[in-house]
Amino acid sequence: MAHLEPLARHELNEELQALFDHYTRTRGFMPNSILTMARRPNISKAFGALNQAILYEGTVEVELKMLVSLVSSVASGCLYCQSHMTNLSSIYDASDEKIAAVWEFESSELFSEAERAALRVAMKAGQVPNGVTETDFDSLKQYFDEGQIVEIIASVALFGYLNRWNDTMATALETLPTEVAERVVGGVGWGPGKHGGGE
Repeated sequence: MAHLEPLARHELNEELQALFDHYTRTRGFMPNSILTMARRPNISKAFGALNQAILYEGTVEVELKMLVSLVSSVASGCLYCQSHMTNLSSIYDASDEKIAAVWEFESSELFSEAERAALRVAMKAGQVPNGVTETDFDSLKQYFDEGQIVEIIASVALFGYLNRWNDTMATALETLPTEVAERVVGGVGWGPGKHGGGE
């Protein structure tokens, strides 16, 4: 059960309507995490701007940034973010096969060496304590310029915030990302529970 219930649409600050219209249009639903943040509109607005700048701008492919965010969330153990990033990876053109194999990125033929370098850093950076090494960064530098490395690490850091937010708030998982996660990666942990909306 969520520690704080998400706000209903009619309770939202007028300034947030455009942000939530964007989420509904791009994802097909309004995330409970952002609806909970909306109690402090400036946090929601700042988060929305940061999310936009990190995930949807720059020169790293959006698909890879979604997969980086997914792997980081898997490493940290946040089921809410794992289901959301499974859904967004699918929306941004990652195949179901690639999403399902993301944890086998080191050995799966579905991933390039550049993707492996980025996903390796995401996995190690999502752990506590952080396991990223100089060797991991040397590998990243073979495939990505410094600006792109900033984008990749920013994606991991953004989800560090969201992983902490959603696990601490016990944010209830919405139906659509639950269905996508169940379809793509199987029924591991997606039912009722900490992020399923009830015990």
